[in-house]
Amino acid sequence: MEEKTYTMPRIGEKAPEFKAVTTQGDINFPSDYKGSWVILFSHPADFTPVCTSEFMTFATMEKQFNEANCKLVGLSVDGLYSHIAWLRTIKEKIEYKGMKNVEVTFPLIEDITMEVAKTYGMLQPGESSTKAVRAVFFIDPQGIIRTIIYYPLSLGRNFEEIYRVLIGLQTADAFSVALPADWRPGDDVIVPTAGSCGVAKERMESKNDMTCYDWFFCTKKLDKEKVLSTVIKKK
Repeated sequence: MEEKTYTMPRIGEKAPEFKAVTTQGDINFPSDYKGSWVILFSHPADFTPVCTSEFMTFATMEKQFNEANCKLVGLSVDGLYSHIAWLRTIKEKIEYKGMKNVEVTFPLIEDITMEVAKTYGMLQPGESSTKAVRAVFFIDPQGIIRTIIYYPLSLGRNFEEIYRVLIGLQTADAFSVALPADWRPGDDVIVPTAGSCGVAKERMESKNDMTCYDWFFCTKKLDKEKVLSTVIKKK
């Protein structure tokens, strides 16, 4: 029987669809999350220390992500009962960096067949053929993959960066701008590059609200409160 081949999803493509059993019931992905941003992330295995630290951090930040219209969905190739036992252990026994009694309420996918992990390119044979690496997929409200980040088994994720990427993507969409290196809300943003010689000349000579370092590189201020009031919806 011919072995099935998998093509890793790419930025700008529709997120591959699947049905799955999770710790929060069955889901149809990504259709169940239409209208929301989703962070789909994988971890190598239950009852492992790096993964435990990550899940505690994600769970502690879940409200913050939800306020930015983003849902969290986790995955590993472990079974449902292993997931449940591990999450109970986290809540009842683990205290780490001031976090304790942490309850994980977002869904954790059972993927013992590795079908979802293979579909999303979460298995990297050079790292492990039986464990998913630490993949992070940012999927927008239309079900389009907007950013992909991969970490190896040995390195925990940077959650400030994950949150920054989410807010950055929403800011770029909402204000039709690009964002420079190390951007944070309140920093200057990049306006679209001039599309004609006339516009380029006008930008370099004008005294408007832009700062132009050259004709192709102009920035403008974007107030932090304006950014946050647009993308954060506190309840």
